[in-house]
Amino acid sequence: MDSINNSLNHPCFNHSVHKKLARIHLPVAPECNIQCNFCNRLYDCVNETRPGVTSKILTPKEAFHKYIEVKKNLDNISIVGFAGPGDPLANFDRVKETVNLIRKTDRQVEFCLSTNGLMLREYADNIIQTGFSYITVTINTLDSEAGAQIYEYINYKGQNYAKDTAAEILMENQLEGLEYLCKRGVICKVNTLYLKGLNDFQLEDIARVVSQKGAYIMNIKNLIPAEGSKFEKLTTASEKEINEARKKCSEYIKQMLHCRQCRADSVGLLEKDRFKEFY
Repeated sequence: MDSINNSLNHPCFNHSVHKKLARIHLPVAPECNIQCNFCNRLYDCVNETRPGVTSKILTPKEAFHKYIEVKKNLDNISIVGFAGPGDPLANFDRVKETVNLIRKTDRQVEFCLSTNGLMLREYADNIIQTGFSYITVTINTLDSEAGAQIYEYINYKGQNYAKDTAAEILMENQLEGLEYLCKRGVICKVNTLYLKGLNDFQLEDIARVVSQKGAYIMNIKNLIPAEGSKFEKLTTASEKEINEARKKCSEYIKQMLHCRQCRADSVGLLEKDRFKEFY
């Protein structure tokens, strides 16, 4: 694993480069196929930093021009990421078009995609063929009863599913897709929200299973209560609880300790987001 780490140019996957290499998130994916009870994508604030927030949805051409503009000002961008505000795999045509436009002018930059994983197995070959080097999949539970509380519903292949059924479909697709991509050389990170009373008892199980599937690193994140979401008033974990969970899970898989819970339109270093400059 150390040899892999030394070759990674992704600031989220490699702690040793996060203070010198930058990333840009291009918000070309407005639609989502899951309603998570911790998410409210209708709420946006230019002064807020959390996943799912963006100041504007871009078309692929607008995203390409923004990348060119940002690149003129920041020559240390190593990663182009797609992280919402919806799910990139629910908008894959827009994501793929953006990648193709950028790749015509830049053969060096690498691409990353963050997904809830519902369509991960189905799009796995397309992900590889499009040229993604990194994937982040959010896996919050391996238990269908907990999943029924975390996810209100999913829309899978045009049909809505809720409660246990939704959770079971989601979990199966997440794990199958993760394993498939890892076996084919895509470097994968698993994000897991620490949800007190819902999944805190199973974080080690998640760490063990995703490690067995081939994931490279795990990122345990605290809940940022989103105004208007069902988890708006859910008690968040303390820093001590998060760190204890990371320590226990590190027995199974490398832990990311420098996450900044980026917006869907982030620009720059993890510790110095400059998205307002390119608003």
